[in-house]
Amino acid sequence: MTLPCSAPRYRLSTVRHARASRSISGMNIAEITRLLENIVRFGTIEAVQMQPPRVKVKSGNIATTWLPWLNLRAGADREWDPPTIGEQVVLLSPSGNLAQGVVLTGLFSDVIPANGDREGLHRRTYRDGAVIEYDSIAKRLLAILPAGGKAQLTAPGGVTILGNVDITGTVTVSEDVVASGISLVTHKHGGVQTGSGTTAVPK
Repeated sequence: MTLPCSAPRYRLSTVRHARASRSISGMNIAEITRLLENIVRFGTIEAVQMQPPRVKVKSGNIATTWLPWLNLRAGADREWDPPTIGEQVVLLSPSGNLAQGVVLTGLFSDVIPANGDREGLHRRTYRDGAVIEYDSIAKRLLAILPAGGKAQLTAPGGVTILGNVDITGTVTVSEDVVASGISLVTHKHGGVQTGSGTTAVPK
């Protein structure tokens, strides 16, 4: 009879299969499931650190350690735009290890909704109320600063404006203004005389 001899081998194979289903490389099913769930998680920024640039993320009942966030550029050309507390993010963790995670920012939420509602609009809104936007449908570039806001442009090679310019307010010039080749500082008038007469056009 071969049945008594084959039965133990069958039971041994079953036991081995059961053990394998409960443990892979020393990890049980619960541990593997946890790692898989941690590969991609949604959360919100809980804390922001500037030096070195890191954030902590709250995802459900899990709070991460300090993690880097994804920048648009971080090489010879760099961009600095730290996230803010409460911002919704995606947390990517290789192999499910949250301590090795990278934070992807920029998800709108009910708490922080979108700052635009139409196509063709590129708008940046700052926490103090400043807005910089370009509307490619209306073909309009707009910059609005809050009360007390100042704008500064440094261009050692000069600034060229093609088009009409309307200015409301005072214009202060440290050196000179030249209009149609005539200097505001050094120009001369002809036909000068005393009394109520007026001078000729500047030369």
